[in-house]
Amino acid sequence: MKAHTIIGARILSGSRFPLLQLAEEIALTHHERWDGTGYPWGLRGEQIPLSGRIVAVADAFDAMTSDRPYRKALSWAEVWDLLWGGAGTQWDEQLVRPFAGTMSEEQGVAPNAADAASALHRQPLVAHPRR
Repeated sequence: MKAHTIIGARILSGSRFPLLQLAEEIALTHHERWDGTGYPWGLRGEQIPLSGRIVAVADAFDAMTSDRPYRKALSWAEVWDLLWGGAGTQWDEQLVRPFAGTMSEEQGVAPNAADAASALHRQPLVAHPRR
């Protein structure tokens, strides 16, 4: 499993096209963790390219909300708890905040009451693109 980051980056490597160079960077770094315990290199915090940090959140969301052979998709409440639980350790909290807000808006659901209360104290980092 851990080899897929390096294999994917190798497949995409050597291009002169910026989009494929970005894809190589994402393939290589999307399983690094904010706290440095990810793979393949154990990068920490802002050592992880922004592209890899963004895709890490989106990839985790996709994995949590999709049926897998070994489990059913998680509920939005479970996903919300896992996203916020991993903010600052697994993922860059500065990215989880707007992603979770946008996704709850898109899903038309709110987090559980305790999370909703604590979320009121968080300041949004970006303006909503449709406003």
